[in-house]
Amino acid sequence: MPETTNKLRVSLGTAIVLGFIRSRLDAAPTTAYLMTYVPSRCSANCVFCPQARESTADLDRLSRVVWPIYSTTEVIEGLSKAIQGKKIHRVCIQALNFPEFYQTLVNLVKEIRRSIKIPISLSCQPINAEQMVTLKELGVERIGIPLDAATEQIFNKVKGKGVGGPYSWNRTFELLTDALEIFGNGKVSTHIIIGLGESEKDVAQLIQRLFDLKILPGLFSFTPIKGTALENRAQPSITVYRRIQLIRHLIVIHKKRFEQMSFSKEGTLLDYGVTKEELNSIIDSGAPFRTSGCPSCNRPFYNESPRGPFYNYPYKLTKEHIATVKRELNLIGE
Repeated sequence: MPETTNKLRVSLGTAIVLGFIRSRLDAAPTTAYLMTYVPSRCSANCVFCPQARESTADLDRLSRVVWPIYSTTEVIEGLSKAIQGKKIHRVCIQALNFPEFYQTLVNLVKEIRRSIKIPISLSCQPINAEQMVTLKELGVERIGIPLDAATEQIFNKVKGKGVGGPYSWNRTFELLTDALEIFGNGKVSTHIIIGLGESEKDVAQLIQRLFDLKILPGLFSFTPIKGTALENRAQPSITVYRRIQLIRHLIVIHKKRFEQMSFSKEGTLLDYGVTKEELNSIIDSGAPFRTSGCPSCNRPFYNESPRGPFYNYPYKLTKEHIATVKRELNLIGE
């Protein structure tokens, strides 16, 4: 096998769960997060990403997480034990962009499927419909194609033509639509990074568009990483992030409409479009503030330190957590 198939990067939390590293975890990942290995940088140039072509960040990072390298054989053996122990319920392969990336994915999925049975999610740059069909036939259950940005203008500035990136807003939407036809409703996702210059209204409009297309939107908080073009940009306000989490939950889970909500001329949320009682009940459930993604995805501390503040909680919220969320929200109308 080529080097890019023989080796894998594994998120630090996953490496601990698989028994490769001895350390205590405040929250153990319930999905095994794997990243394709390549000895050089990604050929894309997303300005928030440590793996970007022009980044000078450490190559072992994606967001704030460290991803040590292991042999694919070791990883599959570790996965087999973790699955038997009911510690891991899904594999998520994060694919960098490099010339051999597609064949690497094909080889990796075959190797995993040959040894273990577990749902496989794939998070990758846009691939064509024929490639998607092949990967589905090999055993990929779900696919995520990231938009990252909430508007086309921001997309071009952070990962598209404005930074010499290979990605197009319209083409990404076309391929997300193709993915729906191949994988089916509920099996296609994207994610939005909050804190790249968008308004709350921008995000709400995009979430509604994605929901109407039957594409699942997940939320990330922008995280500044030393060596990236945005290393000096601050994380978004936790209050803004909490409001956007509520907007997502209302649209995706409770089937509320963006059109019911109201925003200021600057795009700041003024009203969620639901009663105070309904809103409080949803907040008290804690559900909007947990990690949003595939089933069994809790993605611990991808955006935050275990010391907090927690942008995405990797577990069920306690009463104390919900009290913290309420303080962070500074509820509208109160």
